[in-house]
Amino acid sequence: MKEITSPTVSSAIKKLLSYATLEEKVDEEYKKYVCLPSRKLYSMEVNEETVSCIGVEFLNSKEAVIKHIAVLPRERGRGIGSSMINFLCKKHDINSVFAETDKEAVKFYFKFGFQTTSLGEKYLGIERFLCEFKIK
Repeated sequence: MKEITSPTVSSAIKKLLSYATLEEKVDEEYKKYVCLPSRKLYSMEVNEETVSCIGVEFLNSKEAVIKHIAVLPRERGRGIGSSMINFLCKKHDINSVFAETDKEAVKFYFKFGFQTTSLGEKYLGIERFLCEFKIK
């Protein structure tokens, strides 16, 4: 895993972030990772190709919110997402990780061990979930 700090977003990261947020928000979100000290963006490469990224916002020294997590579709189901969360927790000595997600991705978080709570229909026709993982 490597931290992304370039002021210019690469096409690979742009593509990955578009899986995790609206395409028109990618540049704005990327800028937050570069400019805000409370945010960090990491990527993972396989055979010199960027295949995943995870973006977090630190609430304090022990808690973080996953803002974006994405894996190329052909690489999903291989444990990459889980390894990124494990990396994040170990590197930053995190005790609690939170994420807000949709019905499609809530299964991933539940499988990892997150407690999931429905937030109801936060956006018209879209149920959202709060996911929380506490390190024991």
